[in-house]
Amino acid sequence: MYHRIVRYQVRKIFDGLSKGDWESALGGMADRFEHIFPGDHALGGTRHTKVGLRAWFQRLFAVHPVLKFEIKHIASSGTPWDTTAVIEWRDRAVMADGDTSYVNDGVHIIRLRWGKIVSLHPYLDTQKYAAALGRLAQSGGHRLAHAAHGVDHLVGGDSALHAGQRQFGRGERVGHARGVALFA
Repeated sequence: MYHRIVRYQVRKIFDGLSKGDWESALGGMADRFEHIFPGDHALGGTRHTKVGLRAWFQRLFAVHPVLKFEIKHIASSGTPWDTTAVIEWRDRAVMADGDTSYVNDGVHIIRLRWGKIVSLHPYLDTQKYAAALGRLAQSGGHRLAHAAHGVDHLVGGDSALHAGQRQFGRGERVGHARGVALFA
């Protein structure tokens, strides 16, 4: 019964994201968590605060005004104090310039503790994603694209930034591709 509830709640979050509602996802986050979005591009990086994750969602939906998830499979295991959920999906997006060709397949690994998300890590084709962001940034004078500013360290005791990333808020970082950042 517990895992049925977990799968229902996870599906509800993805359904909300498909409607542009990221506040539901934020509401499911623990006070301390880790959100890793892989890749060397404008949305790549790690977040640990709801403020940083909210800003990341705002950038995500500015880049993709329409983002739809098709859930293929959800599995969960573990106890209420240490649950893992695996979500296989396909997403389709309308880019900010109106392009509708973006489609990607991936998996989210979500760890929960007492019903709150403590780790959120998607695995997707990051080259395909970086190419879509690069095409958007190079579409000529698009309002979302601007030059990135480099920062060599993070505030709040996090490890040093990887090449091509910059600071975003306390303990947050966001990457950029080929010197272009979106809402960073």
